[in-house]
Amino acid sequence: MTICNPTELPKMLEKGQRLLGLDLGEKTIGLALCDPGLTIASPLETLRRTRFSSDVETLRALMDEHGIGALVIGLPLNMDGSEGPRCQSVRQFADNLLEKMELPIAFWDERLSTVAVTRTLLEADMSRKRRAEVVDKMAASYILQGVLDRLKAARQ
Repeated sequence: MTICNPTELPKMLEKGQRLLGLDLGEKTIGLALCDPGLTIASPLETLRRTRFSSDVETLRALMDEHGIGALVIGLPLNMDGSEGPRCQSVRQFADNLLEKMELPIAFWDERLSTVAVTRTLLEADMSRKRRAEVVDKMAASYILQGVLDRLKAARQ
């Protein structure tokens, strides 16, 4: 498949398929899943990154298990909207992924997603250790929910 605009995702999915949100970090990949109705994102898990081929196999197994039809990957734009080295790394990951599997991929601006999630976790009085365990999958959920909200607004 290819890289697409997030608003094109629903027509690329088969009935009942879901979206998987990814927050790509240097050491981890936060994952979030939406419901088949494309309305609510939920944190799924955080993968510890290893070799690319191993990461792809883990993603493929999760995608098969949860009926994933497309990916939403957070794009870490600079505050001024420009793309830096981290964006290049994320785009390269997506390109490499497309060489291994066929599915639509959409990018979503993830600026301040980790900050927003961390603030929420602090307000919930979560310990530093527990925050570290959940922040990546929560950020993935935040990113995916942004796309779902955009899709909802486009339908109205």
